[in-house]
Amino acid sequence: MRPTVAVSLIFAVAASLTLTAHGDAGPEKIKFPADWMSYVLYTTVDRYDVKQYRELYASSAEAVQAMKAGRPLPHGTVLTMVSYKAQLDPQGNPTKDANGRFMRGDMAGIAVMEKQAGWGTEYPPDLRNGEWEYAIFTPGGKLNEKANYKGCFTCHKPHEKQDFVISLAKVAAATFAPVATKSGPTDVNIAGFAFSPARLSIDTGRRVVWTNGDDSPHQITLTKTQERSPVLVKGQTHAQAFTAPGTYEYNCGLHPQMKGTIEVK
Repeated sequence: MRPTVAVSLIFAVAASLTLTAHGDAGPEKIKFPADWMSYVLYTTVDRYDVKQYRELYASSAEAVQAMKAGRPLPHGTVLTMVSYKAQLDPQGNPTKDANGRFMRGDMAGIAVMEKQAGWGTEYPPDLRNGEWEYAIFTPGGKLNEKANYKGCFTCHKPHEKQDFVISLAKVAAATFAPVATKSGPTDVNIAGFAFSPARLSIDTGRRVVWTNGDDSPHQITLTKTQERSPVLVKGQTHAQAFTAPGTYEYNCGLHPQMKGTIEVK
């Protein structure tokens, strides 16, 4: 049975990310959660961009309640994201079930973030994520020592007010009804992990309005300034005025491969 809480994203990285060497500290602290199937399944997400189906688990009901209440998660919390390859049709597109959701294929990997008292002191302030650590495991439970763990910290760092858990204040906020596509001259729709239109031309002083129609949260981030919108869950919008002519490139702060451009005349 699929969960009925809002779809959210815990992790900034998964096994599909480019692999690079990590620093001295971190993932070795986390023991593979062999009992993850007994955790609380609190959301799922279909990743159109990488053709994956993901299940997100919390190690306790208390952790889920803390997320829903917007509180910091308790020490000892383990959050686990299990990624599966989506089943594909002959054309290479994900197949969907009767509810329009991806159908699960082979497991691709398991990403874990864990919070323990006193963790994180070895990191510099500009990187530290409170008391959280991250680890990525193969389906067989072997630690991926070459994963880009710095990327985890970098992506979660802007969400310090949410205990570095992107979904913390949003898990109970999403809508489950389909979101209507907007067609105004300054509208950008977010659907299927893409911006539409990907390139928008507006007059100086006009506002662009982004509307998230995905089950997954997204965040508008201007490439040059790194100015970020709030995290947008399904149905939420973000409006921003552009007062100077120029070309403004942006991406999703949670899924950097999602890119768009605003041309201001």
